[in-house]
Amino acid sequence: MDLRKLKTLIDLVSESNISELEITEADGKVRIVKSDGQPVVAGMPMMQAAPQMVAAPMAPAAAAAPAAPAVAPAPAVEAGHVVKSPMVGTFYRASSPNAKPFAEVGQQVKEGDPICIIEAMKIMNEIEADKSGTITKILIENGQPVEFGQALIIIE
Repeated sequence: MDLRKLKTLIDLVSESNISELEITEADGKVRIVKSDGQPVVAGMPMMQAAPQMVAAPMAPAAAAAPAAPAVAPAPAVEAGHVVKSPMVGTFYRASSPNAKPFAEVGQQVKEGDPICIIEAMKIMNEIEADKSGTITKILIENGQPVEFGQALIIIE
């Protein structure tokens, strides 16, 4: 199981009401157990690099450290309606590298218009504007990873 997929699963467990998740695939078995609000990963991977990936999230200090930077940028968000990411994934402004972006700064959008795409587990999810108005700022660079609830776009 690759690191991106493992991180996505950990994030899903930590954001949900479930306390335990176990997945078995051809390349190994992963069990994620939430305790004290932080997921703990235990696995029996068959790959060489997997023990290093699995060991890091088990330490409480290591699990708490990534959460702090995600919270810190929130006060810096400008005035206006914030469109937040509904999932963990990769942010894209257009449907393909050569396509025109869905949204540009200064563009008028209506509620329901597609404004970006978030790729999660190889599925492209169109994110729609949840408010009509003018896009004043795009907070994420194309191709950057995003977390659940992270601010993406400001609409006024």
